[in-house]
Amino acid sequence: LLRAEAPLYLALSASSPFLDGQVTGYHSSRWQVFPKTPAQVPFFRDHAHYIAWMQEQLALGTMQNVRHLWTSVRPNGPERPYHLNRVELRICDLVADPVMILAITALVEARLWQLLSQPEALDPLGGPFTPAELESLCEANEHAAARESLQARLIDWRTGRECLAQEWIEELLTEAWRLGQPQGLGCFLAPLQTLLQEGNEAQRWLKQVNQGSTPAQVYQRAIQELAEQDRERQETLCQLVG
Repeated sequence: LLRAEAPLYLALSASSPFLDGQVTGYHSSRWQVFPKTPAQVPFFRDHAHYIAWMQEQLALGTMQNVRHLWTSVRPNGPERPYHLNRVELRICDLVADPVMILAITALVEARLWQLLSQPEALDPLGGPFTPAELESLCEANEHAAARESLQARLIDWRTGRECLAQEWIEELLTEAWRLGQPQGLGCFLAPLQTLLQEGNEAQRWLKQVNQGSTPAQVYQRAIQELAEQDRERQETLCQLVG
């Protein structure tokens, strides 16, 4: 489920529209050049499928070791691939604001609570697409989200309909509020409403470029703003501790 919807989290976090001081044409230049390895990774039916696939890749040499899996979402644990205890959402760009990191994480957690309550309804392998079609769909969605983030047109794995990433996120966020409140996640989700209204970091930076700033000037302002935010948080924490 996280892999099928990973482009949504890239859309929220996109923050790499520049490279070598130039606008690249992508909201996430990082994901556009991310060295996905192996080139083709299936949707795993279950843990046994994951173990067998991993062993096959190591035997074929497409992976150098058990850590050599570079994809949008990666299972992890103390003894991969046999003992897993976490999942890594690796598609996101750097999110400098810790409050927004918590907000995105809360959306992921709420979605997983929904999955646990409706496992069959939210299993992409039980949807309208074959496993191979899902792979192609997700690859296309990731590319679209890297280019246009919240304004990317994505294909919903549940229905096959095309929609804006922002619209899909708003739909998930509404459901996340309903499910997240009993789990104490509501307050953490709130900043996402602001992000959707004001745009992600890449969108805000590109807007400044369109208004006449250079990428270097945008970065300089962002550094100053981040330093100021850090000072404000330190003061707040000191007051709370005091």
